[in-house]
Amino acid sequence: MVFDFKKEYKEFYMPKNNPGIVTVPRMNYIVVRGTGDPNQEDGEYKHAIGLLYGIAFTIKMSKKGDYRIDGYFDFVVPPLEGFWWQVERHPVDAMQRTDRAGRREGVDGIDYAHKEDFHWISMIRLPDFVTEDDFRWAVDEATKKKKQDYSKVELLTVEEGLCVQCMHIGSYDDEPITVAMMHEFMEKQGYELDITDNRFHHEIYLSDARKVAPEKLKTVIRHPIKTKGN
Repeated sequence: MVFDFKKEYKEFYMPKNNPGIVTVPRMNYIVVRGTGDPNQEDGEYKHAIGLLYGIAFTIKMSKKGDYRIDGYFDFVVPPLEGFWWQVERHPVDAMQRTDRAGRREGVDGIDYAHKEDFHWISMIRLPDFVTEDDFRWAVDEATKKKKQDYSKVELLTVEEGLCVQCMHIGSYDDEPITVAMMHEFMEKQGYELDITDNRFHHEIYLSDARKVAPEKLKTVIRHPIKTKGN
């Protein structure tokens, strides 16, 4: 049977549509970093998605070639994910950074009028059997076969730790409603937000926005937290 991360790890990929606390372990990802409006046609973000899927499927389909990955098992390519934030023009500390539901000077929540200000790390999870050597092979193999530059793709290990998360159903622009509910919940549980230079607003996309109506989109929203006073 093909391994499906969404089914095997439902606590991370299929939360309920009310907030919950979760501890997220170390996971390996392929990532592409960038900036700008994700909705821009032929923009940097959409190009990044193509790069990620090119590497992910090269690893998945390695079973059909001569290259053998130690410990390989067949898997469903996990959903696209992303870390998101906006940065003030001259930031001096993390308080001047806002996530997709944080605060910016003069703006309550994300400044959706300026999506060009987004910074993002687009990512797809990898099975733990993929090593640095396997990743480098996949980049070389995809470059050779697809005749495309994959040098922007990185291998990144992330351990998010303690977080509050929730399933958001609806448009991405309506996320602040869900986030407000998450923050109210975490505060009642004795936690506070812990977004820093190394801990981000996190989204996991369970729907294909090209095929699903905005009001039916399913997105996991996850925020890093810590015990109040720590």
